[in-house]
Amino acid sequence: MDRKGFLVLEDGTVFEGTYFGAQDRVMGEVVFNTGMTGYQEVLTDPSYYGQIVVMTFPLVGNYGINEIDIESEIPRVRGFVVKEACKRPNNWKATQTLGEYLCKNAIVAIEGIDTRALTRKIRTKGTMKGLITPDIPTEENIVRLNEYRLDKPVEHVTVKNVYTIPGEGIHVAVIDFGVKRNIIESLKARNCRITVFPAGTQAEQILNVDPDAVLLTNGPGDPKDNIQAVETIKVLVECKPVLGICLGHQLLALAAGADTEKLKFGHRGSNHPVVDLTRGRTYITSQNHGYTVKDETIDSKRIEITHRNLNDGTIEGLRYKDRSVFGVQFHPEACPGPGDTGFLFDRFLDLAGN
Repeated sequence: MDRKGFLVLEDGTVFEGTYFGAQDRVMGEVVFNTGMTGYQEVLTDPSYYGQIVVMTFPLVGNYGINEIDIESEIPRVRGFVVKEACKRPNNWKATQTLGEYLCKNAIVAIEGIDTRALTRKIRTKGTMKGLITPDIPTEENIVRLNEYRLDKPVEHVTVKNVYTIPGEGIHVAVIDFGVKRNIIESLKARNCRITVFPAGTQAEQILNVDPDAVLLTNGPGDPKDNIQAVETIKVLVECKPVLGICLGHQLLALAAGADTEKLKFGHRGSNHPVVDLTRGRTYITSQNHGYTVKDETIDSKRIEITHRNLNDGTIEGLRYKDRSVFGVQFHPEACPGPGDTGFLFDRFLDLAGN
């Protein structure tokens, strides 16, 4: 028999549904993803650490779970919310259902919720904290929700020790703030030699391996929580080509003296239009972030804005004018989403090879 569950938001709004994953209580930041596919990549994307993810597409799980389409070894979301979870997937690669996978990995999930109404609420009120619970919500739940805060999430998803991946090409130092597997795969496909460092690594240790270039990865949370990383980046940009992706892009901006702010409800999905201001071309991109670089804090003498989001005009890319350094807010490796901007890895490696 299906067990009833509730999603309660910090403003007191309650949605009723039924559990289809682990049947437990969990708190997190409630965000929505607009992708029609790619739920397995979403579940395993470290940038979703600490968040309860709502899928706006009404039927989720129809191609099951396989051993290939993962972005990290385990699911990283705190909770998962869908309109309808498919019980009988149909795909030759599938090894288990979505519900089985979530139960196996102790991820709380709930279905039967009006995800359209929930998404409209978030778009109107902004991202809110939420609680999934098997019990009728109480005033105490609301108090605890308003006190809840996710502290230093990058520390929970970064690699613990330095490791290397062999290759005969350009040597790239990857600072792991919550790296997606397909960022590493994109470098491996270009025959790079890769050294992966934990997020808190000092600049001196990175420079000691003498990389040709440095890549700053995606990751969860507020970029301004990563104080040590910003200081490290200030040193690295003075002597190495650097590419920042998503959180890495925001950290590049902070290192240049700019500021960041939280978006009302973030960009999460695989269909975000971005214009390349330097080329006059528009790309459809994959995105997952809740913060953005503030326009008015950019030092135009040092930084050029290279990309903008066509939906809300926010900054999607920047470059240092006097260094071989650039960052993009979107994901050139996609997964899920279109690979239209994968050439940015080639551009990065060209800078490293010169």
